[in-house]
Amino acid sequence: MFDTKICEIFNIEYPIFQGGMAWIADHNLASAVSEAGGLGIIAAGNAPTEWVREQILKTKEKTNKPFGVNIMLLSPYAEEIAHLVCELGVKVVTTGAGNPGKYMEMWKEEGIKVVPVVASVALAKRMERAGADAIVAEGCEAGGHIGELTTMSLIPQVVDAVNIPVIAAGGIGDGRGLAAAMMLGAEGIQVGTRFLVADECSVCDAYKEKVINAKDIDTVATGRFTGHPVRVLKNKLSRQMMLLEKQGVTIEEFEEAGRGALRKAVVEGDIAMGSVMAGQIAGLIKKTQSCKEIIEEIFDEASKVVEGIR
Repeated sequence: MFDTKICEIFNIEYPIFQGGMAWIADHNLASAVSEAGGLGIIAAGNAPTEWVREQILKTKEKTNKPFGVNIMLLSPYAEEIAHLVCELGVKVVTTGAGNPGKYMEMWKEEGIKVVPVVASVALAKRMERAGADAIVAEGCEAGGHIGELTTMSLIPQVVDAVNIPVIAAGGIGDGRGLAAAMMLGAEGIQVGTRFLVADECSVCDAYKEKVINAKDIDTVATGRFTGHPVRVLKNKLSRQMMLLEKQGVTIEEFEEAGRGALRKAVVEGDIAMGSVMAGQIAGLIKKTQSCKEIIEEIFDEASKVVEGIR
């Protein structure tokens, strides 16, 4: 029922990408998602090139199935990592925070499929012209850096605007979300927040518990005035950041106050003063599971939902 173009293009069993979550999406998570039939993604984020190299090599040791690397184009290491994926034979690259156009010819020559993450129709069109193989259209319900449009309004507009497959992201955490995305014209989904509580996800238990215990109203988007808002679970840090916004600090002062906060939450386990990025769907997540269980549950539920509609 869900054997879409995404499965064919990326040689995967289920049309589901795991989100490229910085400091979270490592070889453990990516390999587990790929082994379960989706497309696992290693998130380069702002990490050094050698860290990314290590993650790619370890993923190859754990799975012979396709996986990808998410390159954050504002990273100081973006240029090096753009060449690294070619050197190590990575099959898929997803991109964020910029235009991958200058790398496209090189990646295409190496047979790499390129999938930019976008939050608007204009950017989706630009990425298609640049040679993207597919688009991840992400609504503002997602965790981490977000745009302005909701998934419900963004997906059908992007689907109508481009001729390449569209993968829906933002606020999708179960089979109902998958079915809805397909009804809007998407060929697949990208899931981030639900994989935060996967057994194979290396975030600390306190981070996972905060996601599981979250209510529907427990996320907040900070930093809208900077032009790069971030959705996180409410904590002491988010309250401080919102206060700084109200006080009218400069963008530089605001960004300095939050520097390194994601790594503090993920690596150091500080869920009070760390940036606990998660999407609005966190309120729906109530248990830890393996990646295989998560994926199979999502698609089994979606099948039942679609059959019910028929």
